[in-house]
Amino acid sequence: MEAPILFSSIPNLLSFFAFFLIIYLIAYFIIFPSWKPKLRPEASSCVISFFHGTPAVFFAVTSLLADPDRNFHSPNTPFQNLVLDYSIAYFLMDLTHYLIFYPSDVLFIGHHLATLFVFVTCRYMVYHGAYAILVLLILAEVTSFVQNTWTLANARKSDVEFAAKLYALLSPPFYVLYSLVRGIAGPYFVYRMLSHYLSGAADDIIPRWIWVSWVFVVVTAISVSILWVLNLWVELYREMSRKLERKVR
Repeated sequence: MEAPILFSSIPNLLSFFAFFLIIYLIAYFIIFPSWKPKLRPEASSCVISFFHGTPAVFFAVTSLLADPDRNFHSPNTPFQNLVLDYSIAYFLMDLTHYLIFYPSDVLFIGHHLATLFVFVTCRYMVYHGAYAILVLLILAEVTSFVQNTWTLANARKSDVEFAAKLYALLSPPFYVLYSLVRGIAGPYFVYRMLSHYLSGAADDIIPRWIWVSWVFVVVTAISVSILWVLNLWVELYREMSRKLERKVR
């Protein structure tokens, strides 16, 4: 049963990967040809993230609502598996992007590899637990549209006035939303997830080493995200302090 399921999913993975590859190439060669060489890869990565983040949230929510028996160790539904394939293809494409243009960026490469491990084991090894993984995907990607817009504005704020204004406008609400999701909602859901697995309810379905790995990856990712947004808050505070000092003078 498992082998046919694995092979039947390959066309989906290839199609989704080709989809993201084509979007990346269009962004790199058609949308951003005039951008500086150092910025074009990052901007292209943002574009494929636009096509993954918000759609993945919508697909994941829809797939979870359509499953009346969902829980932390329930079997994956075909729709949930399709969402996992969609995200696996995206992270494979973005990992390829980092390996080509930023091979020394160990943090992001490690993040993508760890994320792929979680998705792949859920999708192709245990065939259960998509509820937990997709809720985490929703929490991770619900801020992606604003974050990608903020990232593009940040890349051009030094030479494009509109980008500078957009960056300044988006920064506070983006930091607030990101802090709430990664600092409160994420840890709370991981606590519920860990409590469920520690109860032993999933031990006969999801091997302990797998769910322990999932929790470790998620806790690490959330911790890094919290440190990242804290640093952004510090930078914003310093920038606002400098502006206030100039006004006083």
